[in-house]
Amino acid sequence: MSNSVIAITDSEFAAAVLQSDQPVLVYFWASWCGPCRLMSPILDGLTISYGDRLKIVKMEVDPNPETVATYQVQGVPALRLLVGGELVESCEGALSKPQIEAMLETHLPAVA
Repeated sequence: MSNSVIAITDSEFAAAVLQSDQPVLVYFWASWCGPCRLMSPILDGLTISYGDRLKIVKMEVDPNPETVATYQVQGVPALRLLVGGELVESCEGALSKPQIEAMLETHLPAVA
């Protein structure tokens, strides 16, 4: 359980995402992407709200072509939600915090 977005690379993807015991939201971004700069603070805030039931990781697209290709990231920002190592939700483009929360609530277990 983390209260921050964790930066990962292709080589860390399997351990950080596929083998996670929690659902994982993967945030694909690029340093040259204006909308990504808008999304980053939203995702940082979500780690506080969802940190007990969701891991959020970010992956810069340019230095990590393997995972970008595997998850068919066509543009950034992009989000991929994986539960039990399986892709359950995918979206691209800038989203508002309520839009991301609605996506997460569809797939995450309720807080007990």
